[in-house]
Amino acid sequence: MRIGAHVDQVNPLDSARAREAEVVQFFLGDPQGWKKPVLPEGVEAVQDSDVDVYIHAPYVVNVATSNNRIRIPSRKILQQQLDAAASIGAKALIVHGGHVLKDDDPETGFENWRKVFERLDCPVPVYIENTAGGGNAMARKFERIARLWEVLSGVDGLDSKIGFCLDTCHAHAAGEELIDAVDRIKAITGRIDLVHCNDSRDAFGSG
Repeated sequence: MRIGAHVDQVNPLDSARAREAEVVQFFLGDPQGWKKPVLPEGVEAVQDSDVDVYIHAPYVVNVATSNNRIRIPSRKILQQQLDAAASIGAKALIVHGGHVLKDDDPETGFENWRKVFERLDCPVPVYIENTAGGGNAMARKFERIARLWEVLSGVDGLDSKIGFCLDTCHAHAAGEELIDAVDRIKAITGRIDLVHCNDSRDAFGSG
């Protein structure tokens, strides 16, 4: 098991060395924006090091939604982020599961994820991360994650395109007991590729 931290995108290797981190995660640009990814200063040093790199997609990405004004740019920026992540030798791109609108059938969101993986060029895998809130979230409750994996199971070459990131804070805030979360998720996805091991400022099940 390799242990690290989320670091600032400016000189990420310096941050890794300061923390004695074997793994780092960072953003490629504004985590709240829609602009193209920006390769950080000093990224070549990370590529040539023994530190594993993971990239987190912007928080605005929501490929599940039925809102075309969000879904279409989400798909575009997701591809841009994947290509940029691959160009710096990242292991994977982490993306939140997203959500559908309040009155939408959740199946719409699962199908939208399937369409993404059918059309996306994945030079590195996409790790879907469980999320904390939202009544119509795709990856808040574990039964929703199970349905998502079921829908995605028919996608050709899926194993090379997908992974799972378990966030402990998000699971706790979502109302999922942590004591057996690993076993329950692995029973669904068959894998946990990355763990965001965080405490939570919010109460159990608070969303």
